[in-house]
Amino acid sequence: MDLRAFLRRTAMSRPAVLVVTLPGATRLRLEVEAELRRREWPVVGAPAAADLLVVCGDPAAQGAWPEWLDDIERSMPEPAARAVMGESARVGGALDAGRGEVTGRAVAPRGDGGRHEDRAAPSGDGHHRPADHAEHMDHAEHMDHHASHMDHQDHSPGGHMDHTGHMDHAGHDMHAMADIAGLPMAERADDRDELRLDRLHVPIGPGLTDWPTGLILRLALQGDVVQGVEVDHLPVPPAHRPPFWDEPWLRAARGEEVTRGGAARRRCAAHLDSAGRLLAVVGWDDVAAPFRRLRDELLAGASRTEVAGEVHRTVRRVGRSRVLRWSIAGLGRLPADTARAAGVSGPALAATGDAYDRLLMWLGEIERGLEVLDDTRPLAPDDRTGPRGRLDGPRPPSQALLDVLPDLLTGVEFACARIVVASLDPDLDELALAPVTGAAHA
Repeated sequence: MDLRAFLRRTAMSRPAVLVVTLPGATRLRLEVEAELRRREWPVVGAPAAADLLVVCGDPAAQGAWPEWLDDIERSMPEPAARAVMGESARVGGALDAGRGEVTGRAVAPRGDGGRHEDRAAPSGDGHHRPADHAEHMDHAEHMDHHASHMDHQDHSPGGHMDHTGHMDHAGHDMHAMADIAGLPMAERADDRDELRLDRLHVPIGPGLTDWPTGLILRLALQGDVVQGVEVDHLPVPPAHRPPFWDEPWLRAARGEEVTRGGAARRRCAAHLDSAGRLLAVVGWDDVAAPFRRLRDELLAGASRTEVAGEVHRTVRRVGRSRVLRWSIAGLGRLPADTARAAGVSGPALAATGDAYDRLLMWLGEIERGLEVLDDTRPLAPDDRTGPRGRLDGPRPPSQALLDVLPDLLTGVEFACARIVVASLDPDLDELALAPVTGAAHA
């Protein structure tokens, strides 16, 4: 037996996975994350650490093959593979197939040592296409360039947290700017002190880990300070079903029977998901993990008695942390008057404060939701307040969250921008909702 082949096969029994989600695939993302946790496969946040790229959603719904996905895959070290999961995918089988492909490449002869240009990449319709886009910039070059902006003080929970890790792979969407040798061009502009400084245009998203699905921000930076923000996003396909997190309230609005406990369960899971993302971005992975596990247990139907104890303990741990409060307090201040004028509703309006206040609001709603988790009374049809706000307004609640992002991010250090975004956690799937009625487009 070839010892090297045996060692490679053993190492790939639990491949490191990078998960990228496309708009409309929230349900599939949650299934993938739950299955990866069950298998104890490591989930990584950067292509350089990944063996298997898992794409949740149908790339064909974007109108053309997203070339930034090829950029991500080319940034992964050999051997590596990509698994694309459409809406009807069997998650377990797709992950097994992806692991098999990675293992096969690990034990196969190296050949000419080429990278990903000779690979056949599965498309959203189950076909294969060559992943050959040599004209695009190497994603690793983007990461190296953006790392120059991230020389911030270490801030881990043991002392301070590491903000550098927040933006490691901020360059997944790098096709809309002029560049030389893979580096974006800078221009001159006045800063806040009327000095002429270089202004660098840096897009971040859409394939970041713990990032709102499909969101793209184009930032204008002077030094490490955000001076301008343009909000963009991937195309959001027309919804075949209501957005996952808003589903109970929209079903009740259509006259379907939904229990109050069922709606509370979905709200609690949504806030656990959002809080887990924020904590992961901040660097608290050890606390983000139980939040995600509790989210999965609630979605799987766990009763109040099964989860209440751990929920309360985990929430208290977060609420008591002075380090966490010191780390994110003051970021993304959104007073109630400003929020209301922008059409913001839900927790972001009720928090009337900064990123830390919004986290506490999520935690409070989680604990209050547990009290009615087993309530079998019907949800009132006129109750249309989902996890992110009112669903019967003139526009989806997440659209208002996107609208306030430029003001909240302007003047913020680049390393803190992701914290502000995660503290709002807009759900771009809501952009497929029809106005006023809250009914999804057919």
